[in-house]
Amino acid sequence: MQGKIQLYEGVDNRKLYLAFSHILINNPLFKAKILEFFNFDIKRVFATDKNDLNEFAQVYPNIPLPRNFLTEIAGLDPDKIYEEITNKEIKFITTEDKEYPKSLKEIEDFPVVLFYKGNLEGINFERLLAVVGSRSATESAKQNVRKIISGFKNTDVGIVSGLATGIDTTSHLAAIENNLKTIAVIGSGLDYIYPKQNFKLYQSIENNNGVIFSEYPNSYAPLPFNFPQRNRIITALSKGVVIAEAKMKSGAMISARFALEQGKELMCIPGLITNPNCEGIYHLIKNGAGVVTNTDDILNLLNWKIELEEKPKLKLFGIEKQIYDCISCGEISFEGLKQKLDVGINELMVKLTEMELSGLIIQKNGIYYILGN
Repeated sequence: MQGKIQLYEGVDNRKLYLAFSHILINNPLFKAKILEFFNFDIKRVFATDKNDLNEFAQVYPNIPLPRNFLTEIAGLDPDKIYEEITNKEIKFITTEDKEYPKSLKEIEDFPVVLFYKGNLEGINFERLLAVVGSRSATESAKQNVRKIISGFKNTDVGIVSGLATGIDTTSHLAAIENNLKTIAVIGSGLDYIYPKQNFKLYQSIENNNGVIFSEYPNSYAPLPFNFPQRNRIITALSKGVVIAEAKMKSGAMISARFALEQGKELMCIPGLITNPNCEGIYHLIKNGAGVVTNTDDILNLLNWKIELEEKPKLKLFGIEKQIYDCISCGEISFEGLKQKLDVGINELMVKLTEMELSGLIIQKNGIYYILGN
């Protein structure tokens, strides 16, 4: 084995890590464990022989040996792969780099390499909160997320999510709107922007507000089985995980399982019991997940000491107060408001428009909401 190691003595470790990331892409556990087996000496990983694999199998009897591992690693060209990545200006960190998040090293199937776009500076990895949920979330759930995240405005709390539609998108946008750093962990290589409608959000995170992480080589497509795998990174990066709407069988429930396995604080935002997207939420709450209805709940559950900006108290009078109080009880249509309030149609329309323009209420598809309802 010593002779094989000498073949790699002159090769930069970063090149070897980068090459290693291009095989066994959907088997992060084996890659992490064989690196651990060789005391995190990447050169020894590249010098693996059959005897090493036999010994590995004895040390880790529950981890299957990949059939073609020796062939695959022997076929790698570290110099060529490194050149391809650097030509595309893709940045990456390995487990040897000081920038590699410490919390990721605590999970057994840690990614050996993280590719990224954006800027790691300014991100407090001790104050990261994951917020995930349904891709088909209700508007009420989205507004709840926006309200809770807005409570962290201008602090060093960072929001981690997966750049999917629904709650993920809402979480990233809410972070950006409130001057917070945000981390998107995606289920493909960085060549892909998925879903395509999040192109502008992707650019905003990359250029201004944080980082886009991926453990996948840049040309790796967004395949369905990538997304559950990437969820373990979302939860591992974070101190706590907030779930906002989740069916019993969903990616958010997979994230909840990872959070529990990793010893993270699991928190849920309650919703309507008649909403199928809330079945998973109430299952988790019944089994001990924390209940979150405001920012302070998260601070208390995570034992974070943060000075939050005090919001001015809302002062409304007359018909505006009646409208606001009515919508505060839950989403409602114009017809519903008209039936509940003793006011003419024209005056109601004018007041609703004024309140919407001032940001007091939100209207979507004919239904009125208040931020957080």
